[in-house]
Amino acid sequence: MADQGLVKETACAVVEKLKAGDVTPLDLLDVLEKRIAEVDGKVNALPTLCFDRARTHAKALMQKPASERGLLAGLPVPIKDLTAVSGVLTTQGSPIFKDNVPAKSDILVERLEQNGGVIYAKSNTPEFGAGANTFNEVFGPTRNPWDTSRSAAGSSGGAAAALASGTAWLAHGSDMGGSLRNPASFCGVVGLRPSIGRVAQTPKFGVDRTLGQQGPMARNVEDLALLLDAMSGEHPADPLSLPVLPISFLSATRSGSKPKRIAYSPDLGITPVDPEVKALTRKAAERFAEAGAIVEEAHPDFREAHECFHVLRAFDFAISKAELLRTKRDLLKPEVIWNIEEGLKLTVEKLERAEAQRVAITARALEFFERYDLLLAPATIVPPFPVENRYVVECDGKKFDNYVEWLGIVYAITLACCPALSLPCGFTASGLPVGLQMIAKPRAEAQLLAGAKVLEDILGVRGTTPIDPRPPRS
Repeated sequence: MADQGLVKETACAVVEKLKAGDVTPLDLLDVLEKRIAEVDGKVNALPTLCFDRARTHAKALMQKPASERGLLAGLPVPIKDLTAVSGVLTTQGSPIFKDNVPAKSDILVERLEQNGGVIYAKSNTPEFGAGANTFNEVFGPTRNPWDTSRSAAGSSGGAAAALASGTAWLAHGSDMGGSLRNPASFCGVVGLRPSIGRVAQTPKFGVDRTLGQQGPMARNVEDLALLLDAMSGEHPADPLSLPVLPISFLSATRSGSKPKRIAYSPDLGITPVDPEVKALTRKAAERFAEAGAIVEEAHPDFREAHECFHVLRAFDFAISKAELLRTKRDLLKPEVIWNIEEGLKLTVEKLERAEAQRVAITARALEFFERYDLLLAPATIVPPFPVENRYVVECDGKKFDNYVEWLGIVYAITLACCPALSLPCGFTASGLPVGLQMIAKPRAEAQLLAGAKVLEDILGVRGTTPIDPRPPRS
């Protein structure tokens, strides 16, 4: 009988046990199956399980010598329900695809399996990943393990809730407007949006779509780096994909390399922020001084971010979902319909303007990073909100125009093409997690992860998850 205490171990520690032969991939699947039965009913993080497929894959992996089982050596990993896994229900959170079972996996999944990952579940997501609250008509809402009356954010909410509740050691997600960073912030784990092309994916609807990127989520920075190593690398099917770097991200994370000059911004100059979130993130950022870093308040100029993202996101929805609007409109949620229709109304002049704005934002960010090693800001502008609220309507007295505007603090960084992660940095007075967004120049994931590990050590936040799901606070 496998030891349920493994649930609390780090992914790196479990991989070491796998490589030493102390546990097998089958043992880990047994542990997860039991843990899911115990706790997932309270959070609904992993609505689709595929343990038979996982055990078949694990047994095939165990035929190889331990040294040939890849970076993950048989560690189980769940895949977000937007991404195809062969032979496994892949709904995208939409009634349109409630019975969809793809014959072929996304190249991201194939790469993880080649690197010793064992896929055992699909994690919940809002319909087509639209919106930063994980609920859909197929599986219902995902709840926050820290308080099950609260949202786990989105769109990788199932991934974050699984990590926080101990039904995953590592998790895959994706991020367009903060979809790895927001749920990590709400659930007290770490989520990274990598640079464009760092993680190869199967192109869909366009070979050069760059707003959305695939990335890793984990409970701590070292585990996050391990999964990024297992996900990274070029692939001929993805023309934007980047080659593997000579030094692994895990080695870079453990290097002890410290940033010298840090910028902190409470709002990036473009958004209201909850005062408690502002205070917690500022306090965490200032602690970089304990590592000898200079910490100053500064940020690049992001003044066009809202207009630019609104247009480019709408265009992405138009090219990827217009056919569904024409043929399945009655099965789409209102926010998705709105986004597609916004895209179909666009003129070439509006697209020209938005693309020029993105180029300017990226250029200003690059210039900013000539002076600063890292930029820090809140990962999410509010603490976890009630799960029945579809999105954040207002913050600190400002009402938002639409269901994505409250995400400006993360989508501004998407537009600048920078890698960014959310690191747990503290708790509100009511005990809910808050994440600090940490940002580096494009392709500087190694520097970002090393800096995040330094601050993680200073803050002492490692090991706060997993937890048993907690009932609503009275």
